Amino acid sequence: MLRIEKESNGCVTRLLLSGCVRSEGLACIQSAMKDASAHTVLDLGEVTLVDVAGVRFLMGCEREGVELAQCPPYVREWMLLERAQGADQTV
Repeated sequence: MLRIEKESNGCVTRLLLSGCVRSEGLACIQSAMKDASAHTVLDLGEVTLVDVAGVRFLMGCEREGVELAQCPPYVREWMLLERAQGADQTV
């Protein structure tokens, strides 16, 4: 299950993600990001599980300038491994 809470002050939009970031929930995150301010922050502090599609999605977000706040260490490590294997080019 994925829960998304959205906060915006006009300059920064923060999306607090809670639960599982998996392939079936990525469209919901993208939809929430559509109306976001120029600076978007995905707060991952309450994320409990991420699948490979979620990791690659987060990599793409970061590449496009989205800030990943409170990213769990295992997710950051997985992102680094995916980049080292060239997966960043396919996102």
